[in-house]
Amino acid sequence: MKRREFVTKLGIGMAAGGSLLAGCDKQETSTAKPGKAKTEYEWNMVTTWPKDFPGLGTGANTLARQISEMSGGRIKVTVYGAKELVPAFEVFDAVSNGAAEIGHGAAYYWKGKNEAFQFFSTVPFGMNAQEMNGWMHHGGGLELWKEAYAPFNLIPAPAGNTTVQMAGWFNKEINNISDLKGLKMRIPGLGGEVLGRAGGTPVNLPGGELFTALQTGVLDATEWVGPYNDLAFGFHKVAKYYYYPGWHEPGTTLEAIINKKAFEALPSDLQAIVTGACRIANQDMVDEYTAHNNAALDELVNVHKVLVRRLPDDVLAKLKVLSDEVVHEVANKNDLGKKVFASYSKFREQAMEWHNISERAYYNARG
Repeated sequence: MKRREFVTKLGIGMAAGGSLLAGCDKQETSTAKPGKAKTEYEWNMVTTWPKDFPGLGTGANTLARQISEMSGGRIKVTVYGAKELVPAFEVFDAVSNGAAEIGHGAAYYWKGKNEAFQFFSTVPFGMNAQEMNGWMHHGGGLELWKEAYAPFNLIPAPAGNTTVQMAGWFNKEINNISDLKGLKMRIPGLGGEVLGRAGGTPVNLPGGELFTALQTGVLDATEWVGPYNDLAFGFHKVAKYYYYPGWHEPGTTLEAIINKKAFEALPSDLQAIVTGACRIANQDMVDEYTAHNNAALDELVNVHKVLVRRLPDDVLAKLKVLSDEVVHEVANKNDLGKKVFASYSKFREQAMEWHNISERAYYNARG
């Protein structure tokens, strides 16, 4: 009998016999120590990140730890980094077919399944972390995401956000839009489509391969996340210029994807714990990046002498035009895209209106 089937049957058997056990041994039940419950469910988590990588990998660890601790040990989640059980870009399929119970990644990696999935991760010049969380949890975004993943036997949940990223590492200066022509750059999702429109060549590689690809000239440039993560990968050793702002990923939502059968095998209290743990991990990652990004940037600039540059206004303006074209084309490719983008756009507009007299106005006043 397969492990998952055995564990599921065991869980059902324990639930069915619960009242009998309580009646036979009330003494043992009443004196059981909190947090010492026997493990009932053993889950494997596969991720698209290198094991224990700061922010991303540790975010997956946080989620696993929260599930274990909040369940009093009734669910044990073992985390595997990219390639430990499956390659980084096979996480979606592994969880979908039940080879693992839960995954941690980003929806834009699965655009081959449906291009509309990308709206659940990030949109160039789109919503930031705060706005994405609002849309997901109070604006209908999560309901649409669940609908999109349902045919794949998956339940998604936001489980992290990188906040506004950097534009990336380049081995030449970017002074005008023509400097992007012919540029081989690692950049996934909709941002990669925009780079292609600008004459560049987008490449999608997992994080663990980027340093060598830059070092050997396979790539001319790469984006990853921001200073906290980029310092850990050592990109400053193989690229000269570090550009901002991260127009392509203004607030990338990372996902927990849960096998539907495994989730439904849990009793209702453990289901609530899993979804609650995702909310905790989602906010914790925002906090982690906010706490560590500037210290890492300071080290890159003052210790490693990295040259930080702002993308010229005319380059950003052209990228914005190209981005609008790409995003609307993707949105109109199928009914799911139309529905998701309509919801996304409506929420973005009302969030922007409010932030013009709240967040933006305050930042301008603060100086």
